[in-house]
Amino acid sequence: MAELYKIRTRNKDLFLRVAKGHFATSHSHTNYFIDVTTQKTRLSEAKAVAKELVATYRANTIIDTILCLDGTDVIGACIAEELTKEDFINMNAHQTIYIVTPEYLNGGQIMFRDNLVPMIANKHVLILSASVTTGKTMLAAIDAVAYYGGTVVGASAIFATVEECGGYPVSSLFNPHDLGDYESYNSHHCPLCEKGNKIEAIVNSYGYSKL
Repeated sequence: MAELYKIRTRNKDLFLRVAKGHFATSHSHTNYFIDVTTQKTRLSEAKAVAKELVATYRANTIIDTILCLDGTDVIGACIAEELTKEDFINMNAHQTIYIVTPEYLNGGQIMFRDNLVPMIANKHVLILSASVTTGKTMLAAIDAVAYYGGTVVGASAIFATVEECGGYPVSSLFNPHDLGDYESYNSHHCPLCEKGNKIEAIVNSYGYSKL
């Protein structure tokens, strides 16, 4: 597979690691693999991501629960810590925030067990994802929160190709403009496949598997 390289920012702990090539996700084919493994697992990077994302919500959004998709629990915990700090512009200071991960059914639907439902029902929920490309997983999360009686107050991701999903704005740290030539294709009508370019790896929120 093509070598990973970093798209850096002024913050040494905030960057995007990518590789260019031909990759297959569960919903599409792309010409870039976006690797957010260390942002999800390394505390210093998770904190850097959280501090950037939290700026959108700190001053004017009540958040009771953070729904963490794609293994973003560490980032979610860091966001909760930022949101509950004593701060004159912080609406969530001293408030308890739940960190919840979903359970997936066949077909990508999301459910919550009875013991988790109280953390969603009648709560203001921020949905956090590693990336939003086709938006299908984020839409499933939005539908699930509504089904269980919660109120979605925001959608955030490290990387997103869309600015809104299900009628909600998507806040992200990086987008296709940071890559310049990012493309996502329908898996049945992929120009890379039509040109005979072999898929280099199957990718998802857990990482990649070379072919």
